[in-house]
Amino acid sequence: MDIVGNGFLARNLRPLAARHPDTVVLAAGVSSAGGTSWEAFARETALLTEVAARCRATGRRLLFFSTASTGMYGAGPGPGTEDRPVTPCTPYGVHKLSLEERLRDSGAEHLVLRLSHVVGPGQPPHQLLPGLVRQLREGMVRVHRGAARDLIAVADVVTIVDRLLTLGLRGQTVNVASGEAVPVDLIVDHLQRRLGLAARREHQDPGGPPVSTGICTRKLRRLVPETAGMSFGPAYYRRVLDGFLDHPDERPAPARA
Repeated sequence: MDIVGNGFLARNLRPLAARHPDTVVLAAGVSSAGGTSWEAFARETALLTEVAARCRATGRRLLFFSTASTGMYGAGPGPGTEDRPVTPCTPYGVHKLSLEERLRDSGAEHLVLRLSHVVGPGQPPHQLLPGLVRQLREGMVRVHRGAARDLIAVADVVTIVDRLLTLGLRGQTVNVASGEAVPVDLIVDHLQRRLGLAARREHQDPGGPPVSTGICTRKLRRLVPETAGMSFGPAYYRRVLDGFLDHPDERPAPARA
């Protein structure tokens, strides 16, 4: 398969490059759920339009990564599902949904994967885990009251992508998540214990869209039975965090005296 992009997700997907020759993977664009830059949104829209046109002309399938974040599902009741109309509640969510619609209208064969918070070594510093580790090292962590995040290891995402592409899916949308919305306070607790850092915690009222949401993984589990062996469940997030922290590139420098 051809991979468009050279960032965190693209690098992790490279081991699959020799597989799925009928597929082009769009792993480039806006990767921050807090993004509000309309210039960046416009660049991603233009890139999707260009790649979708090429896929339509050559008959290849386009894999597009959307979002299962609060920005997409936070305004709806219950866990977010792929077959229910959604009303995004952040600029990022609005943008990703508009790209899904543009792709469907393009006439290109496609598969849309809505990702939760993917975790692994080499993440951009603006994403959740690097940001929390940085704040812990600085001595103060800001957490929105009631915030929860569904974490999934990038290695598990790569396995899931491989299985879904092997199925030959087209014209479908699938949530790729663990199905467990973990309170951010618990994530911070585990990071503090593992890193041996003590930081002051400041709880803030979000003052905007909901800060937590559940993600339905029923469709994913049906399509990819291998998820049963990925230890998804209430304790899964600790394995994800440990895998991130145990990587040499992610170990923080000792705190200054």
